Amino acid sequence: MAAATAYRDVWQRKPALRAVYGDIYQRIGAQMKPGRTLEIGGGSGNLKALRPQTVSTDIQFAPWLDAVCDAQRLPFAAGQFDNVVMVDVLHHIEFPLHALREFHRVLRPDGRLIFCEPAITPLGGLFYRLFHEEPVDMSADPLAEGTISAGRDPWLSNQAIPTLLTGKYRERMATLLPGLELAATERFSFLAYPLSGGFKEWSLLPSALAQPLLSAEWGARRLLGPLAAFRLLAVYRRAS
Repeated sequence: MAAATAYRDVWQRKPALRAVYGDIYQRIGAQMKPGRTLEIGGGSGNLKALRPQTVSTDIQFAPWLDAVCDAQRLPFAAGQFDNVVMVDVLHHIEFPLHALREFHRVLRPDGRLIFCEPAITPLGGLFYRLFHEEPVDMSADPLAEGTISAGRDPWLSNQAIPTLLTGKYRERMATLLPGLELAATERFSFLAYPLSGGFKEWSLLPSALAQPLLSAEWGARRLLGPLAAFRLLAVYRRAS
């Protein structure tokens, strides 16, 4: 809970950070279906504050969450949700394939799995490798299976996982889990995110410039995304 509370405090103090993540939540919301939404890795409760009907979960307790659970073992019956969403969570999961199977199970037919994660592009990947504490291992197998570890540090990560799943391992995932179809990917976010400082105490992004810059970046995503994006937005559809 200490980490979630610390992130919540930073969120409340940094308007530029709220603008950056508010833009991400807006992009996710545009892809969601009407209906019931499950958030994985609700952490500091930011999405739930914007969408109060969201069922927000995390592997660690916080009083604003609706449930504490591991994404690889969800405590929900099959076909309960129209959307499963997460931001900066997938690359922390020990065995993503276990979690993806759970997301498929709890989604209703034609439901959506939507996540926003680090994008390992030439520029974004260089930044993450040099200036971010979490590792980038492009040699990892994001579809490996194994025994879920008890007491594993939930902050362990590999920022390459989402890029690998939607790129190099896309066809293999489609074979292993044909019920989840990759419907869309967007690579976006160039300057606003690194300038905001993320959840660090500092920021180089004036709050008044945040929204105009974010809008311009989204408009440039097709041109600049493959080379310079810091963010990957992926939308999967659960087959009927």
